[in-house]
Amino acid sequence: MIMSQSWGAVNSLDEAPEYERRVLDALRQPLESGELVIHRSAGTAAYPARFQLVLAANPCPCGKATGKGVDCTCTPVMRRRYFGRMSGPLLDRVDIQLQVERVSLADFGQSGVEEDTATVASRVQAARSRQRQRLGSLGMETNSQVPGRVLRGELRLPSATTKILDTSLERGILTARGYDRVLRLAWTLADLGHRDQPHSDDIGQALGLRQAVAAA
Repeated sequence: MIMSQSWGAVNSLDEAPEYERRVLDALRQPLESGELVIHRSAGTAAYPARFQLVLAANPCPCGKATGKGVDCTCTPVMRRRYFGRMSGPLLDRVDIQLQVERVSLADFGQSGVEEDTATVASRVQAARSRQRQRLGSLGMETNSQVPGRVLRGELRLPSATTKILDTSLERGILTARGYDRVLRLAWTLADLGHRDQPHSDDIGQALGLRQAVAAA
């Protein structure tokens, strides 16, 4: 029921692989449909459960495998077992997957130019406004609510724009679910960039964000 109570919120699971696999897999249904469905002998109940999920994990059980990993005490089997608790079907529902590298001594303590919270919030609100204007006639408000049939129907993009995405699907790099999720993310990138629809660069960036490396 916590998933339903957190409707519209951001749920963060730190040390995600430490949770039992059955607990993590229970997240698959609400991530896919935005609903939590409970089946009992007396009947079935569905609760709203649309939220954003953040799964955080160490690079290995001991947490020291980043960089040169000279202090890591984990065997390859231990690392595979650690990440294996997050199943493929669960990760297929995670739109952005980032490997965050350890902060180097040269970077430590340096302060870069960053946007403040108010500026970021303003950009997000503007992007949400574009989504409502585009999707209102379809009975939706955000890109996350758009089903695949609409992404590939009313909102279908030119084949030249989705070429890299189509190739990834044909080669088995992406599942059909992953294909649609990349499209949704590309639409969001376009909204943040004040573009009427995604360009091929948005598709490429969205595809890259499913398995990217970022500095801490």
